[in-house]
Amino acid sequence: MKWIANSLIAFGVAVMFWFGYTLFQQNQTQSVTIAEAEQAIQTMQSETENGAEQDRQGVIDNFSPEMHEAIGVLRVPKIDRSIGIVEGTDPDALDLGVGHMSSTVFPGQGEQIILSGHRDTVFRNFAELEIGDEFIVEMPYGDFTYEIRETEIVSADDTSVVRKMGEEVLVVSTCYPFNYLGSAPDRFVFYAYPVDNL
Repeated sequence: MKWIANSLIAFGVAVMFWFGYTLFQQNQTQSVTIAEAEQAIQTMQSETENGAEQDRQGVIDNFSPEMHEAIGVLRVPKIDRSIGIVEGTDPDALDLGVGHMSSTVFPGQGEQIILSGHRDTVFRNFAELEIGDEFIVEMPYGDFTYEIRETEIVSADDTSVVRKMGEEVLVVSTCYPFNYLGSAPDRFVFYAYPVDNL
């Protein structure tokens, strides 16, 4: 019987080490992503200051990143978080940071923008967010502030969230319940609207 207890302890320790290593590796990857995003922002801003060929709206309208490219930074002042945004929402993209759904537009383009992320990594502590809190999206062509005005919980397979909205809306989606172990059955969705984007 003692060997069973020792085996279970060894298994538990191994799982803890594996989880810790996976979390460390994911945090390292996300640190690289945010560094790449901040570099992309600085590069494009300096090019604009040095006399870009297009006006700002032209740059916004023609923004077209590659899949998995770091494209911006999501800042969440309420919980003091800054997270790199990458193009795409497949598993590889979500391992890098916050994913931008490629079928939706980018900030400044006047329609629905969808960002997704894992509740237990990039969107840790999102359960603390409330109506009135803000998201700040820093893109290479400017910063955009959005205020949370609505939230909803939908089934994980509900695709009705992705739709034309007739105005600019930042939709941030993550798994729900926030403290669920394993693959969560639902999605928590924040709807945030532009504040004073200049």
